[in-house]
Amino acid sequence: MSASAAASMPQPAATKAQPISNVQGWRRHYLLLVLLFVYAMSMIDRQIMGVLIEPIKKEMGVSDSAMGLLTGLAFALFYSILAVPFGRFADRTNRRNLIAWCCGAWSIATGLCGMAVGFWSLTAARVGVAVGEAGSTAASTTMIADVYPPEQRSRAMSVFSLGPHLGSLVGLGVGAWIAQNYGWRTAFLALAVPGVLAALMLRLTCREPVRGAQDARPVVQAGVEKFSEVMLSLRSNKAFVGLGLAGMLMAFSGYAIGMWNTAFLVRSHGLQLKDAGAIMGFIGGPAAIVGALLSGWLTDVMAKRDARWQIGMPVLGILLSIPLGLLFYINDSPAQWQVAGLQIPHSVAYYGAFAVFSSFWAAPVFAALTNVIVSTRLATALSVYNLLLTAVGGGLGPLAVGLLSDAFIARAGNESLRWALICMLGFYLLGALIYALSLKPYVSQLKAKKSMA
Repeated sequence: MSASAAASMPQPAATKAQPISNVQGWRRHYLLLVLLFVYAMSMIDRQIMGVLIEPIKKEMGVSDSAMGLLTGLAFALFYSILAVPFGRFADRTNRRNLIAWCCGAWSIATGLCGMAVGFWSLTAARVGVAVGEAGSTAASTTMIADVYPPEQRSRAMSVFSLGPHLGSLVGLGVGAWIAQNYGWRTAFLALAVPGVLAALMLRLTCREPVRGAQDARPVVQAGVEKFSEVMLSLRSNKAFVGLGLAGMLMAFSGYAIGMWNTAFLVRSHGLQLKDAGAIMGFIGGPAAIVGALLSGWLTDVMAKRDARWQIGMPVLGILLSIPLGLLFYINDSPAQWQVAGLQIPHSVAYYGAFAVFSSFWAAPVFAALTNVIVSTRLATALSVYNLLLTAVGGGLGPLAVGLLSDAFIARAGNESLRWALICMLGFYLLGALIYALSLKPYVSQLKAKKSMA
């Protein structure tokens, strides 16, 4: 067994018998759907900024760089500060209650965004959203891992990973319609209400799963390991490091593209805000949902034959998505379809296909991490992973596009945003390369974990 594999496993002292799951049958599927609802609300509250960039920028008179700061770095900075402490806390406490309180908090903060009186008060409210969301995703993922066995996790994670896509569909589509007809402040206020309902559903109707109930071996008692020991084990885990770096690059590009695509359609294709938001939400959202479900199903099927497909499927999806994204951004044809009153540029067909394949990475990678990290340190590990995705990806991605767009204005004029988004596709390619390099350590780590069963 390699040193890194051994380091990622808990010491056998202080173990206990294999626990029996208390969430079975329909209850586990119900829990998954409620956690999906919560996740979708977090993404709605996060993604809605993408469709409100133009009206907020116009009212407050700020630059693309300032909007990149608001939509990215300001959010990610505070999310990052709290993500790991929240993850560590989730490994030691009732995760259902933690997520419910966090969901209620970020939903209220979203409503406060609609009451902002200036740029800095809006920034402060967005920070409140970030603080709430920091305690949700990692804890939710560990709950799913505790109710679904490894051979079903990619499919379960693919359902859970629909959260961002549903968030895009509602946040961009419905949010754009509300903003167009009632103003951007009303959009924030309206979309805060379902989040409070999601928090109540989780707290009042779901059970906290027994930890480690789906592990094939005894588990270490919660809280016996020091935080420094957990972090050292993660640093020595080559599979975790590789998947984390690749996910960071994918999030860097993905958050940037998702946040700025609506503004791109408005500026480069001359669409109205409601049309651009509807296209991103009602075309991109369902396409990404198809990709997420398809990747989860294909991964579970193929990984039974060869474990390398757990990482190979994300690589395949990324490589297919890059040329499709390039075709979407370089196509400046004015030709459009008129569908249900919407103006849809022909290039959006490429974006639909891009959305399918660019969503192939998230669910299989989340499942891969749950396969090689033990349950009692999983929330901490996933909070570190989400920190990389959010701090670097969500924080710097939108800001990078804003800075590049401002820098390209001198040469590209109104098309500066188009070229800034094209630059983001290069990070997809680098992410695919690092995923490919992570295949060997992932398989090695998986074998090491099974050998200790």
